Amino acid sequence: MMRIDVHDMETYKSYVAADAIAIAKYEGWFVVRGGRHEGVHGAARSRNVLVAFKDLKTALACYHSPEYQAALAFRSKAAVAEVIAIVGV
Repeated sequence: MMRIDVHDMETYKSYVAADAIAIAKYEGWFVVRGGRHEGVHGAARSRNVLVAFKDLKTALACYHSPEYQAALAFRSKAAVAEVIAIVGV
């Protein structure tokens, strides 16, 4: 799960294009990508993204992959974010 505040949308668009390569390679799929939301308790970010993978090991492999790290270079310039890997049901 990522909670994101984007401050440079043009550079962020490069991140979105690049992260799609890593996510596809590791067979991830988007559950939530942006979308309307309302913070009801605590601090909220302007954008939320939830990507699902078959398991935690695959999610972490994707994050640490050279493909995602290349994408991360764009996001680091364009946004502030928290990223959490979670085992779900």
